[in-house]
Amino acid sequence: METIHSYYTDTAPVDANSYSALSESAEYDVCIIGGGYAGLSTALSLVERGVKNIAVLEANHVGHGCSGRNGGFAFGGYSRDEYSLVKKLGEARAKHLYKYTTDGIELIRQRILKYNIDCDAQWDGVLLCNWFKDQNILKKHQAFMSDKMGVELDYVSPDALRETVNSPLYHGALHEKNAFHFHPLKYTQGLARAIAEQGGTVHEDTPVTHLDTDNAVKVVHTANGAIKAKDIVVCCGGYMDGMYKPLARSMLPIATFVMATEPLGDRLMDAFSTKCAIYDTRYAFDYYRPLPDSRILWGGRITANPNKEMAFDLVNDLVKVFPQLEGVKVDFGWKGYMSWAAHKMPQIGQEKPGVWYGQAYGGHGVAATNITGELIGAAIADKDDRYRDLADSFGLSYAFGKIGLMASEATYAWYQLRDSMR
Repeated sequence: METIHSYYTDTAPVDANSYSALSESAEYDVCIIGGGYAGLSTALSLVERGVKNIAVLEANHVGHGCSGRNGGFAFGGYSRDEYSLVKKLGEARAKHLYKYTTDGIELIRQRILKYNIDCDAQWDGVLLCNWFKDQNILKKHQAFMSDKMGVELDYVSPDALRETVNSPLYHGALHEKNAFHFHPLKYTQGLARAIAEQGGTVHEDTPVTHLDTDNAVKVVHTANGAIKAKDIVVCCGGYMDGMYKPLARSMLPIATFVMATEPLGDRLMDAFSTKCAIYDTRYAFDYYRPLPDSRILWGGRITANPNKEMAFDLVNDLVKVFPQLEGVKVDFGWKGYMSWAAHKMPQIGQEKPGVWYGQAYGGHGVAATNITGELIGAAIADKDDRYRDLADSFGLSYAFGKIGLMASEATYAWYQLRDSMR
């Protein structure tokens, strides 16, 4: 079993919430592959609807992938920006799809409360800080989100922002007050616990080797036995590793990085006193938040090169924003692989009858994975077809393999350059 050392694994030990590996062949109504948000949310949605003869298979431990490594932001939106969404689909359809992400925020909130998941949830919201001096950037976005998406964002003037976020690089902000942040690995563990308590089955340390999907009853093969099921749900994200080619060729695994500083004590207040999570208006933005022990968790940068390690380099980005923290030490640094589609939207649906999938959240997956797990669960249990809202507009599309990876790296570099010239 692969291990990763992060702030999250240090504060939510994975062996405290362990589930046995599959030891023999079995039959279930539904087999879900992947113990991240999408897979666990699907499983929980099923058991909540009375479909309890289900199994979740996780190759490592629940939350091992990006679900347990991300920045912990529960806020609205997809990797594809709202303006592009309106341009492609029109205002009504774009607003309808965007609402799924705000519904996802509320679903997470309600599950935290319903299942008493202790995941350090901080409900103060998320700040979008303006990297550029032009206040029209904020005002236009505020008006667009209100008029086109039905989302109200509160404007924070530059002077008001400086009272709580002490950076010379920010010029006002928008406050998404219904958003929040949390400990993603603890939340993942809480979902798995809720599934098990309601009669579902979770198996860790159970990598899937291959799938037989041509017959009405699907077969999921592992090293220690096979599972037969009428429906299977593949939710492996950036950790697909070629397991099922129709899905693997439709997305790209892109690495992104996170670090956590040493505890800062009162020094944290020199940088910011808000309890909000923060990101900024650049395309290649930084994102960060305060942790309960006075650390700063900081994320950013992406790469398609699996050999690049940039987590500890993020301290340079932190000091650029908050020069008063020069000399701060980094205690944890890690990376994770998100899955990304060429159309920059989640891929959700059926690849063939009984073979469901949810992937390609492109770094904006906390709300989207949870709500789309709910959509897949409702589709299987209740024949609910709402999942088609996304499936019909943004399906599986070839991601061009190595060429796509090179193109994503070049695109990110271009956007970094464009940000620097504005």
